[in-house]
Amino acid sequence: MAELGLAGSPDPDVFAAAVARGYAVLTENVADFTRLAAEHNTAGGHHHGLLIALSSRFSRQPAGSEALVAAVNKAAQQSLDDRVVYLKQPPS
Repeated sequence: MAELGLAGSPDPDVFAAAVARGYAVLTENVADFTRLAAEHNTAGGHHHGLLIALSSRFSRQPAGSEALVAAVNKAAQQSLDDRVVYLKQPPS
């Protein structure tokens, strides 16, 4: 979110900016962002997807980025609107 000027911003601000700009959110912060997405939907709002990349599934080292990118690309092949998707490691 640094390129959007949101680095270090509170989670609700990040989620609101993503909704306003038509972006899906990629995070490992399950608790906060799933709550924000659920509250947003309950209030009648829509979001463009919430992708959860658990640190137990994806390495945060540079070498792990390839698997994360592959998982995001696979998820993006379907509509993400109003969905919460837990990303999985692609098969080797």
